[in-house]
Amino acid sequence: MGNMVKLTKMVEAMGLYNFLPDMELKDHRITVSDVNRPALQLSGYFKHFEQSRVQIIGMVEYTYLQQLDAEKKESIYREFMSYDVPCVIICRDLKPDELFLKLAEEKGIPIFGTKRGTSEFMAELIYWLSEQLAPSITIHGVLVDVYGEGVLIMGESGIGKSEAALELVRRGHRLVTDDVVEIRKINDHVLMGTSPDITRYFIELRGIGIIDIKTLFGVEGVKEKQQIDLVIKLEDWKKDKEYDRLGLEEEYTEFLGNRVVCQSLPIRPGRNLAVICEAAAVNHRQKKMGYNAAQELYRRVQENLTKQPEA
Repeated sequence: MGNMVKLTKMVEAMGLYNFLPDMELKDHRITVSDVNRPALQLSGYFKHFEQSRVQIIGMVEYTYLQQLDAEKKESIYREFMSYDVPCVIICRDLKPDELFLKLAEEKGIPIFGTKRGTSEFMAELIYWLSEQLAPSITIHGVLVDVYGEGVLIMGESGIGKSEAALELVRRGHRLVTDDVVEIRKINDHVLMGTSPDITRYFIELRGIGIIDIKTLFGVEGVKEKQQIDLVIKLEDWKKDKEYDRLGLEEEYTEFLGNRVVCQSLPIRPGRNLAVICEAAAVNHRQKKMGYNAAQELYRRVQENLTKQPEA
């Protein structure tokens, strides 16, 4: 079974009001992130009707229905309600007529309303549903917002991920999640990281136990979700291993088919992980803005080599 979201969760998140408050909603689910404006269906054309989508009625559909004669309107209503649609949302604070509500109640189709404009509401609903229904995985790691960059710190258990996150929070950055990271693929370019509800804002420190970052450092030290921009893998220093010292070519790791820049960070006593993570985040941001320090150094070296020696 694919991902699904409870209808009641959508109603709460989008601030909808219910035209049929006596209808039981706990068993209703949404499985598709797209929505549909049933313009052609309300004119009688039901071929290729996307009945699995949330149905949105705006000003155009509403005014069209109001000018139909009673017999035609009832015929359209009955055919529309014969499909198993998740729900109908009526925008712009428009009120459905009694026949529409009566048939919807008979068929068990929830009807909601919102005061918001149709296009604006649809855009936000599609984004919210896409996030809720996105493919997801759970990994072991720590996610921190460092200067606006989502830094996912990975490594073996006990290597120092949580300690690095704590120091980053002390330096003014924000914790998203410790130990367990839920990753959702929003689209082919965006991976969003969140925390499980049960461990949100908690950090485990060996020898101390569980600490609550939100309580200790306030709301400015935590964040609910963050796009993942950079992965830092902590690993024990190996004397015989050759580490990249220039960074001319990016290395990547993959989650749910999306590639993310990945940097391996060898751990030795005396290295300040928090400062290094800060530098990595700023350097990554600088690269996205078009400046690469390694390439600039390479350019300077090449330019120096090509200079003719003075006579």
